[in-house]
Amino acid sequence: MAKIKLEREKCIGCGSCAAVCPKYFEMSEDGKSHLRGVNQQIMEELEVEKLECAESAVEACPVQCIHVEK
Repeated sequence: MAKIKLEREKCIGCGSCAAVCPKYFEMSEDGKSHLRGVNQQIMEELEVEKLECAESAVEACPVQCIHVEK
């Protein structure tokens, strides 16, 4: 299992992660990114079978608040 982590307090709401990886990311009402299927927290974590587009979201994030663990 792989893990996607999102540090919401660092997110600037640019939307690049949701644009390149809508399978795992969406924009929330507060204007920040959010991991689909996870309750909004300061540090969100999602376990997934495959990272798929999550690695593209890591590269697209200008503030580097998305991390993946393989």
